[in-house]
Amino acid sequence: MNNFIFENSTKTYFGKGCVKEYLTCLMKQYGNNVMFAYGGNFIRENGIYEQIMGSLAKAEKNIIEFSGICENPTYEKVLEGAKLARENKIDFILAVGGGSVMDCCKAVSMAVVYDGDVWSDFFARHGYMEFDPIPIGAVVTETETGSEMNGRAVITNERLKIRTGRDYPKCNPRFALIDPAYSYCIPQRQMISDGFDTLSHIMEIYFSKPDEDNVSDDMAEALMKNVIQNLRAAIINPEDYTARSNLIWDAAMADNRILKLGKQADCQCQQMEYQLAAYTNCNQGEGLAVLHPVYYRHIYRNGSRKFKKFAVNVWGISDSGKTEEEIAHEGVEALADFIKEVGLPVSLRDIGADDSTDLRQIANSCTLSAGSYKQMTHKEIHEIFQECY
Repeated sequence: MNNFIFENSTKTYFGKGCVKEYLTCLMKQYGNNVMFAYGGNFIRENGIYEQIMGSLAKAEKNIIEFSGICENPTYEKVLEGAKLARENKIDFILAVGGGSVMDCCKAVSMAVVYDGDVWSDFFARHGYMEFDPIPIGAVVTETETGSEMNGRAVITNERLKIRTGRDYPKCNPRFALIDPAYSYCIPQRQMISDGFDTLSHIMEIYFSKPDEDNVSDDMAEALMKNVIQNLRAAIINPEDYTARSNLIWDAAMADNRILKLGKQADCQCQQMEYQLAAYTNCNQGEGLAVLHPVYYRHIYRNGSRKFKKFAVNVWGISDSGKTEEEIAHEGVEALADFIKEVGLPVSLRDIGADDSTDLRQIANSCTLSAGSYKQMTHKEIHEIFQECY
């Protein structure tokens, strides 16, 4: 394995009823003015809103609401939140939702206390954070990116048509409350998209060097199998607590930095989806589902040893009487078949692209990942987009 330094400062409380049991006590450790941040009205419709408000009231907090945080949070929304936080002298931000809400809140926590331009100094490039952002906590309502256990925030600058993510350990939530039952309220389409998003995060780490036997790859294979098995179960029964609890912990494990230890990671497909979303505002999991099989058909020959392991160890494909390349290809096609099985989109048209979408411009805006088994060019990314269309 490659050398690494590991840090994860988030204390996690997992299980049914954990929000009711722990939130009030946890909040008493922080200042009086709390920003309660969330997305749409669905948390008002299922009792989560009332439960959070009740816990904050018991902790005797002054509550300022910051709502309307949408999928693919924008820099404009970040600045709106920062302005609200400054005006109300916010001491703590409580992010309630999925990865988009948490990502937005992390960026807000930086922008509130930083005198310069947060986008240019910390998102357009990786900056050095000499200040302490406002502390945040997370209450998870959907399986997705594991944002509750890292300092990563993915933000879209709509003016520049750039979507990018940066991970700053100081932005790690102080605590994360994960009640799998909270995810029951998520529509099935979003639940499936979230599950594939988790699978994608694992795959981008797995399909990268080193290729020698290592702990991270072994863990990744187990997690990928777990996501596949439990996503199938959750589709059959959306209130299968075992399936939901496994999926929501798979998401945390996918991006709490543990799997990345000693790995290079191939973020190319993620970068391609980022820019598609910047131009089309597509759903992340659905965008990745469209891209992954086509991207992997372009690179599997260059990483055939790992793709063979994926086929055999994750999908249970027999390696008898076949070449390494043939087995590797079968693994990619098994992934494509799974995407169709669970009802995810399979073309860019399915996620909102049309004849007016400038695929070449989007391709040229993509960052090229150094971790890919095959070094991409903007020309080849454009070819991938065309094949996905």
